[in-house]
Amino acid sequence: MKLSELQLAQVDRQIKRLIASDSYYGKIFKEANIEGVTSQEEFENLPFSSKADLRNAYPLGIQAVPDEEVVRIHSSSGTTGKPVIIPYTAKDVEDWAIMFARCYETAGITNKDRIQITPGYGLWTAGIGFQAGCEKLGAMAIPMGPGNTDKQLQMMMDLKSTVLTATSSYALLLAEEINKRGLKDRICLKKGVFGSERWSEKMRDYIRTELGVELYDIYGLTEVYGPGIGINCSEQNGMHYWDDYVYIEIIDPKTGRNVPDGEEGEIVITTLVKEGAPLIRFRTHDISRIIPGECPCGRKYPRLDIIKGRSDDMFKVHGVNMFPSQVEEILGSVEGVSSEYNINIAHDDSKNRDVILVTVEAEGRVDFEKTGQRIRELFKSRLSVTPKITVVPIGTLPRTEKKAKRIIDHRENNLFT
Repeated sequence: MKLSELQLAQVDRQIKRLIASDSYYGKIFKEANIEGVTSQEEFENLPFSSKADLRNAYPLGIQAVPDEEVVRIHSSSGTTGKPVIIPYTAKDVEDWAIMFARCYETAGITNKDRIQITPGYGLWTAGIGFQAGCEKLGAMAIPMGPGNTDKQLQMMMDLKSTVLTATSSYALLLAEEINKRGLKDRICLKKGVFGSERWSEKMRDYIRTELGVELYDIYGLTEVYGPGIGINCSEQNGMHYWDDYVYIEIIDPKTGRNVPDGEEGEIVITTLVKEGAPLIRFRTHDISRIIPGECPCGRKYPRLDIIKGRSDDMFKVHGVNMFPSQVEEILGSVEGVSSEYNINIAHDDSKNRDVILVTVEAEGRVDFEKTGQRIRELFKSRLSVTPKITVVPIGTLPRTEKKAKRIIDHRENNLFT
């Protein structure tokens, strides 16, 4: 998908603003003798930006406006190295709320809905983004934040919440608790808006059934406003993204070259009107594709397919490259196995080889030993790896209101981050 004339002019304006601000990226463009862009070819030859750049510019090296124009900062979790700090102007905050309200509207949510917000508040972009969009829409915000499941369920019943917003991991936890406590007939949820992590079809089906909701995938990342730059519509055929605010291209993660629409690759985002911290060609590491053609819903906004995973999610065992999505595909094909699992990887120094332990949950009606054997056979046939398999009852593995960490690599200098 090529830049429109308006988008090209917006990118050119952003580059000139960055150079004038003498920010981290402004200096990079100056050193590269880049003054702007006038064509698609010039744009595709611009250098990529990355999370590593943002950490190098810590704390506010990417800020492209004077301090007096910054009204808020947000930050990534910072679980690996320095956190990323993103400054927002008043216009950035307003633009984000507009995009988020548009997401709610695309999901068929109106000002008559009651939206229970469970993602975290504070430096993280999630909670406050869901709330700002809710208020822009004019719906009732129920700003619960994460945790305290008893209170979440009580408020959900008493206030008759119609929309749940959450990470998919916390939505699973709530669905399981509602099922366990026999509360399904007492809740009024109609829709669920979930984001921040990829989730398997098995988990999706369980949440949809147990909560009795329509599911909507919301997309976004801290570096680019936060959640709210895209969402799927009722056609459930990809996520519309707001191309009046962001330009998205898909690249081959190995070569860095653009791939044709419809072909899978890494999402790269350029912010067209962001003021506080504009980003040009930001590599997200999220894997998806642009869906060609118009959506049957009639909206003209382009579409991304649901996020398949991350190009940096790969982990290697016995020299074999694997992705969480491959593990989830295997587990999804085994009868009676839940969507929850974890993988521990270690190195056996005495034998000088890697050891992989996969722990999965299964329903009590299945034979745990035979189920484990079946999973082991599938790993061997599909991934050429024979792990140790532990099958445990459903509900055994820990649940979280945040992103679930399912791969734990205990090796020194491990390849999984």
